[in-house]
Amino acid sequence: MADRYLSFASGRIGGRIVRRLGLPRPVPLRRHRPGAPLVAGPVVLGSVRRSYAVAALREVLEADGVEIDERARRPAALIFDATGIASAAELDRLHAFFQPRLRHLAPHGRVLVIGVPREDTAGPAHAAAQRALEGLVRSLAKELRGGATAQLLLIAAGAERAESIGSTVRFALSARSAYVSGQTLRLTAGAPDAPEADPARPLAGRTALVTGAARGIGAAVAEVLHRDGARVLCLDTPGQEPELRRLAARLDGVAVPLDLTAELAPDRLLVQLDQVGGSLDVVVHNAGITRDRTLARMPVDDWRAVLDVNLVAVERLTDALLPRLGFGGRIVCTSSISGLAGNAGQTNYAASKAGLIGLVEELAPMAAERGVTVNAVAPGFIETRMTAAVPFLVRQAGRRLNSLGQGGQPVDVAEAVAYLAAPGTGAVNGQVLRVCGQALMGA
Repeated sequence: MADRYLSFASGRIGGRIVRRLGLPRPVPLRRHRPGAPLVAGPVVLGSVRRSYAVAALREVLEADGVEIDERARRPAALIFDATGIASAAELDRLHAFFQPRLRHLAPHGRVLVIGVPREDTAGPAHAAAQRALEGLVRSLAKELRGGATAQLLLIAAGAERAESIGSTVRFALSARSAYVSGQTLRLTAGAPDAPEADPARPLAGRTALVTGAARGIGAAVAEVLHRDGARVLCLDTPGQEPELRRLAARLDGVAVPLDLTAELAPDRLLVQLDQVGGSLDVVVHNAGITRDRTLARMPVDDWRAVLDVNLVAVERLTDALLPRLGFGGRIVCTSSISGLAGNAGQTNYAASKAGLIGLVEELAPMAAERGVTVNAVAPGFIETRMTAAVPFLVRQAGRRLNSLGQGGQPVDVAEAVAYLAAPGTGAVNGQVLRVCGQALMGA
């Protein structure tokens, strides 16, 4: 559904009016286009003594043809390697780097701060200084304008190699992360090196299963995974079969009409997998429903239906499919900001989406023993048929109550899923990536 306020506020006349009235002025976000450069201009890269990630950062940027220029007048990105900051006094280095440059950051610019996780800090002072980075990045992300975003990347000792950080650095700097801001990503050591891949088609030769694929976010995920080279198995309920088959045909994929809540659904899916080749590399659990009512007025059938589709089916399907995933396999679950912050009238939905996060956190270390990662995305307000049915005032609040002042698009969630599904993202495991424009509640 069109966001008329966004269109009005980003126009020349409308922009003048909202500026004069002191109203928010969101700008249309710049999203990924195939063939576009990683960043649209030079990057300023700063660091402190003892920083251990700067060499890998330079290697990644130079491999993508990015110009690193400390004197850039209009930088497309500001990157600061703060891994060497070991005390509160040294936090002044962040102010010295960012304060004179932020006002010159290009529209749709990127800010990336690099730190170390708590388990790699040496004492209370070091831990305090590194945790301070999170408060800085979250606050800075709320101050940025013009579609700019900021992220914090925590790199564990041993993971500071270009092979480990490349996929995440590229995602954070590119237009793929247009609706992701103020987030923290942790890279763990010991992840297997990513195989050589075409950056434009990192999933070439891989097979991905996407549930809830007939429309909305699921269809966008299937399209982006196909764009990135994957063969896509599109799964949805038999009632969505016409839309599902049209999508699969367009993507040269396979339509899998199946009720995931059926008792024999996992067995039937395994049979269908065998019929189309048997191999599987990526599983995206996207299927989900809502039955919104306050808990006091919620029939047990509505409660049960949401839990069955959104959580129980995911558990059963994962148990069946995990043995099919080879080394380097990926599982991505679609949670929700509601699962993090809660939402009135959605106790069933929020419970199911919070349960997915618990599943991801517990399953991730077990799956890592097989060389498989398990992560989740948590969308905020995304412009879909479901949100188009939300009452007008609630819909406007959902769009405006985030740092970017607008709702996201299904492709924003799809880009995050594709990033987590990529072979080069093996160092990210057991995490929840919020795709919410830095929602002011729960993010």
